[in-house]
Amino acid sequence: MTDVVVILVMAPDGESGATIARNLVESGLAACVNRVLGVRSVYRWQGEIHDDAEELLIIKTTAAGVEALTERVLQIHPYEVPEIIVLPVVAGSNSYLEWVISQVGDPE
Repeated sequence: MTDVVVILVMAPDGESGATIARNLVESGLAACVNRVLGVRSVYRWQGEIHDDAEELLIIKTTAAGVEALTERVLQIHPYEVPEIIVLPVVAGSNSYLEWVISQVGDPE
């Protein structure tokens, strides 16, 4: 295990995805956010099946910063119940993992 985690967040469109990504990086809550366009999500919401185009955000941060990052996403995300899934990074390039850690500020 490392101190780095990956967080997956779905955004309804490119504009929302860009806003969330930039906010997280500028605030020091994330080292990097990859924006993956063209994702289709099929899900049940309020009793109906939906099939929507979305943007996947792949966020790199530290385990210590998860709570603050989650709170920020909940504040700025347009969805009532946004997807926020935290995945541990078991291993990776030491230089990349150290860079991620160096880019993320201490959670307040």
